[in-house]
Order: sequence, then C-alpha cells, then structure tokens
Amino acid sequence: MAKVKYHYNPETLSYTQITPKKGTYLKRSLLIILALLLNGFLGFLILSSFVSSPKEKTLKRELENMKLNYTLLEKLSEEHAQRLSELENRDDKIYRQFFEAAPIPEDIRNAGYGGVNRYRSLQGFNNSTMITELTKKMDKLSNKIVVQSKSLDDIIEMAAKKEEMLASIPAIQPVKKEELTRMASGYGMRMHPILKIRKMHEGMDFVAKKGTPIYATGNGTVTRAERSKTFGNVVYIDHGYGYETVYAHMSKIATRKGKKVKRGDLIGYVGSTGRSVSSHLHYEVHKNGRPVNPVYFYYGDLTPEEFAAMQKAAEQDTQSLD
Repeated sequence: MAKVKYHYNPETLSYTQITPKKGTYLKRSLLIILALLLNGFLGFLILSSFVSSPKEKTLKRELENMKLNYTLLEKLSEEHAQRLSELENRDDKIYRQFFEAAPIPEDIRNAGYGGVNRYRSLQGFNNSTMITELTKKMDKLSNKIVVQSKSLDDIIEMAAKKEEMLASIPAIQPVKKEELTRMASGYGMRMHPILKIRKMHEGMDFVAKKGTPIYATGNGTVTRAERSKTFGNVVYIDHGYGYETVYAHMSKIATRKGKKVKRGDLIGYVGSTGRSVSSHLHYEVHKNGRPVNPVYFYYGDLTPEEFAAMQKAAEQDTQSLD
C-alpha cells in the first residue's frame, strides 16, 4: 500500500492530503527501472573488464596457444632454413664441383612469390604482421626446398653418368704387371729401330712373351679389329667421352669389330706382327683424336711406388720396338 502524504497549511492550521498527479508513479517507476538498468550495465562493464567469462577464458587460452605455436613454428623454420643453407653450400662447393657442374644461381635459390595481394587475406587481424611474415618465410623455404630437390635429382643423374665414365676411361695396364718382362719404351721422341731416325713414339711398348694375354683397359666398343702393315694385328676400342685406345702387334686377335667390352676383358695376345723387331704390345691412348701419354692411365692397378718406377722407365730415352 502506497504511503499517504499530507501538506500542512499554516493559515488554516490544518493538514491537507496531497494527491499525486496522474502519471507521476509511472514516471518515477520508469526512472527507477532505467537507473537500475544503467547501474547494472555499468557494473557489468566494470566487472567484465576484470573478470572474464568462461568463453572468453577459452578464447584467450586458444589465442595464447596459437601465439606459442607460431613462435615454435618460426624457430623450427629458422632451424630448417639453416640446415638447408648448409646443404646448399655443400651442393655448390662440393657435389656440383665434383661433377663439373655450375653452381645454382642465388636468384633462383632465393626466388620469392609474385603478386602484390598474395598475403592480403592475412591482413586486418591483431597478429597480421606475425602471421604474414611467417607465411612469407615458409613460402621462401618451400621454394628453396623444391630447387634443392631438383639439384639433388640432377646430381644423382650426374653420379650415374660419372660412374659410367669412370668405368670407361682407361685405368689399368693392358698387360698384367706379373706377366711383363719390362717396359721397353715410353711416350715421346724415340729412335725408330727400323727407320733409324728419331720420330714421335705415340704410345708405350710393353715387353712380354708371345701369347701373353692383352686386356681392354676400360669399357667400350671395338671399332677396328684387323691387320695393318704398320701395326700388324691391331684392335681399336672407343671408350666414349673422347677416349680411344690402340693395341698393336698382336700375335692373335681375340675380339671382333662392334663388340662391347668391359675393363679387363681379353681382346688378344702379345706378338710381333707388323713393323716390329720383337715380341711386345704397343699401346696408345687418344683423347679427342690426339695421342696422350698412357703412363697417366694406370691408376687402377699400380701402387704409388710402382707408378713412380714406371714413369721413370718411360722417361728414359731408349729405342722403341716399332
């Protein structure tokens, strides 16, 4: 029940009941309600600035976790970038140099991604800078991994070719060292035993008994297996990569034209056919059509001491046998 209010009249010395105007209670009630709502809203704002709701707490935890993950991911990307940089250095300074291949240009290794708006979707957030920079780093790292992967594929292919080349290049003596009598004459100007003039001796003469086996010094294809006036029974082997070997004065040929041979395959026997004064093998190595000193192509079966002794004997100015 609402309180009844009275007004004292000093002239009449009496109290008169105060009758509220229509709408006064309603206005007061509305003002009270609005005041309560305003106080509640202000209180909520003040309270919410100090106390988080369960949902806000969850979102904050997720945000902090994402920041931590981004930090860890950035650190991990830097570690991977460092390891990749070390691999790139070995690739350019060791692997590609070994296979005589040019290093990969830096502008190709460090190529970025084009497009002004490539990272536009990452803008407009509180952590846009951090996210954008990390994304750029990951894109660059991905590109460098692709380039390095392609380079390693190239190296594998070059290694396979290098292995084939190493098997093809002449690398052993054509006559086993156990079966040699001596190395009679080396590469260079020598006195010819028949013509009695000094002329260029374009190979090496290995003295051995007639019938001593002669072996291919590298993988290749027999291009000639015939008899000539000068070399007698002679075999030519094309090893590829610009290399060719010649085996002359054989007593008997043990191969044929067009045959594929491997290093160490039997191709004939020592003799003295053609323009020769005694039983021996005249052996030549050609590179790109020009004769070269065969003494440098025995690294496959000579010790350093044996090589030094053969090199010394080859340098003696002795008479050739053909």
